This record gives sequence, C-alpha cells and structure tokens, in this order.
Amino acid sequence: MNEISAYVAEGEQDAEATVRPKRLAEFIAQHRVRDQLDLLLKGAMGRGTPPDHILLSGPPGLGKTTLANIVAAELGSGIRVTSGPAIERSGDLAAILTSLATGDVLFIDEIHRIAKPAEELLYSAMEDFRVDVVVGKGPGATAIPLDVEPFTLVGATTRSGLLTGPMRDRFGFVAHLDFYAASDLEQLLHRSARILGVPITDEGAVEIAGRSRGTPRIANRLLRRVRDYAEVRADGTVSLATAREALQVYDVDVLGLDRLDRAVLRALVDSFKGGPVGLSTLAVAVGEQPDTVEEVCEPFLVRAGLLARTPRGRVATEAAWHHLGRTPPTGQNAPAGGPDLFSADQRFP
Repeated sequence: MNEISAYVAEGEQDAEATVRPKRLAEFIAQHRVRDQLDLLLKGAMGRGTPPDHILLSGPPGLGKTTLANIVAAELGSGIRVTSGPAIERSGDLAAILTSLATGDVLFIDEIHRIAKPAEELLYSAMEDFRVDVVVGKGPGATAIPLDVEPFTLVGATTRSGLLTGPMRDRFGFVAHLDFYAASDLEQLLHRSARILGVPITDEGAVEIAGRSRGTPRIANRLLRRVRDYAEVRADGTVSLATAREALQVYDVDVLGLDRLDRAVLRALVDSFKGGPVGLSTLAVAVGEQPDTVEEVCEPFLVRAGLLARTPRGRVATEAAWHHLGRTPPTGQNAPAGGPDLFSADQRFP
C-alpha cells in the first residue's frame, strides 16, 4: 500500500486508536456534521429512545470509524463493529442483530459492499426491529420471525453512489465528511503529539499538515514517521527543519505526493508528452496495477489539479509540468490546472 495512502495500513489499528478522540467535543473539524450529530444524540437521549440510523460517507481517513465509536460513547451504549465484506450471508447478519442489547450501536464499515441477501434482511431490522430467518429449503422452508432489540445502525461508506436507494432511504441522518483544512490538521497534530509525548513546534505542525492531503489519518501517520526521524537523527523535537528532512527521507514532497504519485506524473509528462494516455498503459509504465493507480493515486492528483481524466485518457495539467520542474510545450492541450505555488528548490527532481 502507498506510504501515504488514506487507507488503514496493516498493523496500524493500535496506533490509530491511541490518538482517536473519544467524545464529540474532542473531535476536530467537520463542524457542521459534529453539530448535527450533537443535536441528534441529545434529542434521542432526552426522549429515552435510540437515535435514528446514521450514514457517514466520504473518502477514507476522515474519521467515520471514530465518529461511530463517539456515537456509542455519547449514548453510553455498547458497540458491535463489523464490515460489509464480512457479512456474506443473511444468517451472519441475523446472528449479529439478535445478539445486540437495547440501545446498542451496530457499526458496519464499507456498508455498500454488504451481500444482497443480508441487505434485504437489514431492511426489516432497521424499520421494524425484527428479522425473518428462513429455515430449510424448497417447499418445506419456513420463515421464523425474530425480534431485535431497538438499536442504532451506523453505516460508513467511501462510495455512497454504490448504495441502493432502499438502503440509503432507511437512514434517518446522512452526513458527508469533507477533507480537513490545514489549520484543523495543525490543531489535530498538536493534540496527537501531546498524546504520543512528542515535542512539536508550530512550524513543524504546519509543515506536516501541508503534506497530509487534508486527511487526519495521513497527518497522524506522517507525525509518527517524523517522530522516528527526530528521535534517531535529531534532538527529538519535531521542528520545521526536522519535518522537512524526515519527509524527504520518506519521499513525501511539498504537495504530499509520494514516489508512486510522482512516477505517474513523470510517466505522463516524460513518456507520453502529457497525454492523453489510457489507464492500463499508464499503470504498465509505472509498474503498478490499474486499480492501484485509479483508486490510490488518481483521486488526490485530480483534486490537486495535477491530473485530468478525459474521454481520451489521462492528461497531465500545466500545474503538473511545473511541479516536476518542466516547461509545458507550446499549445499544450491539457487543462490549465492550478497555479505553481512552489519554488524549484522545494521540488523533488
């Protein structure tokens, strides 16, 4: 997996859990979603009933799992955690639902990947708090209705467009999480540094935040890597100079691009004269699978204005040429992209 991918890396869960906020008041940024959730939860607790089912959507690494745990903590309820791909049969879901206590929170990550039979079973559980378990096969099959204790489902998805209409409509509260502003990431880094016991300067936090792609998970991951560098090769403090030196060692440039991101841009610019070029051809050029390029690299490159997807293929924007220190050819057909914000001595060769 990419060094600065927003997806959870293997063995990273414990480190993530250490710095996660436990209460809504501790959750940084996402102010509108946080205020809406606060109203939802306080209203439900005032009535003495479980809150409506909650759907959280948005790119990976923005805090959907953290918010699910916060919902349970604010309600003082237990939480059962599973994922869409893990629920392959309706019986698997029925076993989970019937084990819930009154007021519990059921968190299903990547809920858009839940199996169709299980999804249909979930409909009646969400609306009527009952499930029909089919026993036997063929003409002799019978449906046994089972009551489910009132619960709150919190679903998380990185691809809300893949949710079916009936599933989406059964959520009483739907929230979309946006990328974080740099100032919010700086605040988050100071908080994480205190928890980890890492001295960090304001300038060091600004430097790491600027390379974190607007994603808290990436910011915390880079902080841990800079901490390693500071403890081994510096005085233990995450300063501006230490952060820059550490992130250069880990191949993270001033825009937050890593080795693979820059390899994609270089292939577009140097090998294909800026494009357009097909996804499969581009993936072969950088030695990766097409889905890795499409799902890991391209979302940020497009958002940063460095790459454009066109009907004819991928195209490097003018900003991509400048970021690599190249001069776009006269009459370049690529979209203009954003301004060149970085001097030549800040770029990687």
